[in-house]
Amino acid sequence: MVHSLQAKKRARQNTKRKTINRARKRQVKTQIKHFEAAISKGDAEAAAEQFRLVTKKLDKTAATSTMHKKTAARKKSRLAKRFN
Repeated sequence: MVHSLQAKKRARQNTKRKTINRARKRQVKTQIKHFEAAISKGDAEAAAEQFRLVTKKLDKTAATSTMHKKTAARKKSRLAKRFN
């Protein structure tokens, strides 16, 4: 249990950031699932579009420090390998 005003505020901020970060990570996972579905169908155009959207989402997530930049780069690289 936090007692000081500063600690109470930090606890409030942490819960807000936690929900936002979880939502961003969930969006990335959903986007990756759409990409993998397009690849499994064999639709090259849809896969290319989904790959573009996945990379955009990963870059935005990494830019906001929700995910480390190198983690995002590693995920993009692995998805690109599957796409090509």
